[in-house]
Amino acid sequence: MHLGNQTTVSEFLLLGLSSQAEQQKLLFVLFLGMYLVTVVGNGLIILAIGLDSYLHTPMYLFLANLSFADISSISTSVPKMLMNIQTKSQSISYASCITQMYFSIVFVVIDNFLLGVMACDRFVAICYPLSYTAIMQPGLCILLTVIPWVLSNTVALTHTLLLLRLRFCGDNTLSHFFCDLALLLKLSCSDTMTNELVLFIVGLSVIAFPFALILFSYVCIVRAVLRISSAEGKWKAFSTCASHLTVVWLFYGTIVGVYFFPSSTHPDDRDKIGAVLFTVVTPMMNPFIYSLRNKDMKGALRKLIYRKSFLPWMP
Repeated sequence: MHLGNQTTVSEFLLLGLSSQAEQQKLLFVLFLGMYLVTVVGNGLIILAIGLDSYLHTPMYLFLANLSFADISSISTSVPKMLMNIQTKSQSISYASCITQMYFSIVFVVIDNFLLGVMACDRFVAICYPLSYTAIMQPGLCILLTVIPWVLSNTVALTHTLLLLRLRFCGDNTLSHFFCDLALLLKLSCSDTMTNELVLFIVGLSVIAFPFALILFSYVCIVRAVLRISSAEGKWKAFSTCASHLTVVWLFYGTIVGVYFFPSSTHPDDRDKIGAVLFTVVTPMMNPFIYSLRNKDMKGALRKLIYRKSFLPWMP
């Protein structure tokens, strides 16, 4: 079967994380649990922010977008993996594979950009508290929300269009639980030099630019906090950044730990570990980090859970 006369491959085979039947059952239960926790946790954050007018601020607007991106990120790969385990099928169509790859790139990239935007928001809030409202006006907040979505879709579209030029005429087996761009390039029987060059340049830029924003923001924040005379004032300033800083450490710590430190494991295993951490573990942890370390969010979630509209039987 040909797709646009570009390929002789009509489907790919996703080998998943394990081929052993006993481990498949364990993986199904484990990943189903993590998927449900992620969707419910991030969904509650979005609901709490939407229903509590006290949280209608730039910081929580960006957090709601991050939560939506996390739900979407895990939903691009885990449901298909669970379905494959349940049906004992490893196949995914060519079109579905390309679509899955596109959205997996979108949501990983947007997480990166949103963390940079949230760092800038904390920079303005702590370094220019008296001008915060004047600077972070609704128009600018909307712009800072839209730009990451536009950039992430641009990055994903670039990689997708370049991939559609390639031919797949041999092996169609992907040693992964979702359609990963790097593995698809390895399977192609066309020249992938341009794709790999773009992947390296764009990938480096996508990581480096937001990280530079985060680094600059926190250097300025630390300098501003150290000028505060009271210990209570310093603690209050740092506490507003604690949740974001924890997520940043989790996100970039994963990148460093998986891709920069030498490992004795097989490169395929390393890539799978990295993918699980990015697409499953990090989205699952974010709601806990932002709810446990943020008293405003804890209060909003408490009100949401005990709202009479959710619990009509309560007096």
